[in-house]
Amino acid sequence: MQIPNALFIFDPEFFDVVYGKKERDELRTIARFPDRCFSPDEIASCPDLLAEADFIYSGWGAPQLNDKFLCAMPRLKSFFYGAGSIKSVVTEAFWDRNIPITSAYAANAIPVAEFTLAQIILSLKNVWRYVPEMRKLRTYPADRQAPGTYGRTVAIISLGMIGRLLRKKLRAFDFKVIAYDPYIDPSTAAELDVEMVSLEEAFASADIVSLHTPLLDETAGMISGKLISSMKHGATLINTARGKIVNEPEMIEVLTKRPDLVAVLDVTEEEPPLEDSPLYSLPNVVLTPHIAGSTGADCQRMGRYMIDETHRFLKGQNMQWQITREIASTLA
Repeated sequence: MQIPNALFIFDPEFFDVVYGKKERDELRTIARFPDRCFSPDEIASCPDLLAEADFIYSGWGAPQLNDKFLCAMPRLKSFFYGAGSIKSVVTEAFWDRNIPITSAYAANAIPVAEFTLAQIILSLKNVWRYVPEMRKLRTYPADRQAPGTYGRTVAIISLGMIGRLLRKKLRAFDFKVIAYDPYIDPSTAAELDVEMVSLEEAFASADIVSLHTPLLDETAGMISGKLISSMKHGATLINTARGKIVNEPEMIEVLTKRPDLVAVLDVTEEEPPLEDSPLYSLPNVVLTPHIAGSTGADCQRMGRYMIDETHRFLKGQNMQWQITREIASTLA
C-alpha cells in the first residue's frame, strides 16, 4: 500500500489532548495529512481533502458517518476513533460499507477501573462520611470506625472490559469478589475467579456495589430502588457506567430514607443534574463531574492506541480493538 492520506476530524479543542506532539510526529511517518484538526463543519467545505483521504483519526466531536459523509470519502479504508463509545458516530450506512473502525474504548477503561478502585478503598475507610463531618465539627468525629478492606465483599455489575479490568486490580487486595452478568459462562467466571450471583444477591450481600453495565434498551432503569434498599447497612453504591441504568428518583428516595448508605456517582441521568436535584444536597451522595474516564495525560493513551492499531492495519494484521456491528450492540 502506498503512503496513505489521512485527516484529523473531530472537535479541535481536543486535538492536542488526544494526539500530542509525540503522537503526531509518529503519525507523520505513517501517513500524509495536514497537521491540523478539522471540525466536521470545517471539513464539509473541503471536498478535495475528503475525496483523497484513506484514514480518519478522530475523537470527541467526531463526524457522524452517514451516507452523505461517506459518499464524499470514496477512498476511506479505516476510521480510528481515539475515544470510547462509537454509538453517536456510526450509522447503518457505515456498517453496510464494511469499513473497519477501531476505538480506544479499552484505553478509556483503564482510568475508569483505577478511579473505581480508588473509590472502593476510600469508601471502605468512610472517607466520604468523615470529610464533611470534620469540616462541620472542626475536630475528629466521635466515631472513627471504618469497615476496612479485609474480607469485604465487592460486587461488580457486568463483566465487560471495565468490569474485568477492575476485577484484575482487586486481586491485590483481600476482597471477596462477586459479580452479576447474565452473559458470563462458568468457565469464564472461573478464569476471572469471581462468584456469579443474581442481581438481587449482589446488592443484598456486598459492602460495595460497582456498576459497569452498558446503557442498552434492556438495561435502562435496571437498578431499582428495591435493589438499593436491600443493600447492607453502611454499604456503598458506585456508578461510573451510565446514569440512566439507575432509576434515579427511586434511588433518591432510598438514599433519603437510608442515611447509612453512600452513593458515589460519577454519572447521573442528567449531566450535570438539574439545579434543584436532591443529589446536590443529600449528605450521603458524592458527585463527581463524569471524570472517571480519560482526562489529562490519560487522553494521549487513547491516541497511542490508535497509532498501534494503524501499525497493525498496515501490516495486514487484525486490529486489536476493532468494533463490529455485533460488538457495538453490546457496548455503552
